Amino acid sequence: MSYAIIGFGKIGQALAKAYARNGIAVSVATTRNPESFASDAAAIGSGVVPVTLAEAVEADVIFLAVRFEAHPDVAKALPDWQGKTIVDVTNTRVPPEELGGRPSSSVVAQAFTGARLVKGFNHLGAGVLGQDPGAHGGRRVVFLASDDEDAATEVGELTERLGFAPIKLGSLSEGGLLVQARGPTWGRLIFKDLVSFES
Repeated sequence: MSYAIIGFGKIGQALAKAYARNGIAVSVATTRNPESFASDAAAIGSGVVPVTLAEAVEADVIFLAVRFEAHPDVAKALPDWQGKTIVDVTNTRVPPEELGGRPSSSVVAQAFTGARLVKGFNHLGAGVLGQDPGAHGGRRVVFLASDDEDAATEVGELTERLGFAPIKLGSLSEGGLLVQARGPTWGRLIFKDLVSFES
């Protein structure tokens, strides 16, 4: 299984730290030349490998850590995303009417034709997400929502490997709304830093 993070701002770097902490190799990419952020990647760990966007989309599991408005540009990198799992880490406060009344993650899913999409890792700020998820004797919670149960399970297993405690919220149109904005209103679980003490 291969992994990539597309977007290497604060959130992308926080995700890369989670991979590095656990000795899991991950490719990182932006629309820029990889050499332009190679030093930032090296500072996180040797397993964080800067690549081109074209190389990053070859991964099996791809974390989409770009601005919501940029997701259509990333989606154009492949004509068909069949066999890929996209973890949608984006947030937006675009009014619901501009999204056809759909959750933002449903809009993202439509752009990545053929991919399995899981909403996740987006409810924590970069400063918290970048910390060791072991906290107060428990593990920091990451919420996951998807219309594909198998994809949610797969990403849940990866979430555990990265040291977090996954909690499935159900579908994008149900539990997913708890971790997305609806125009000016944030979902009820956005920015909630919770710790699970389950073994």
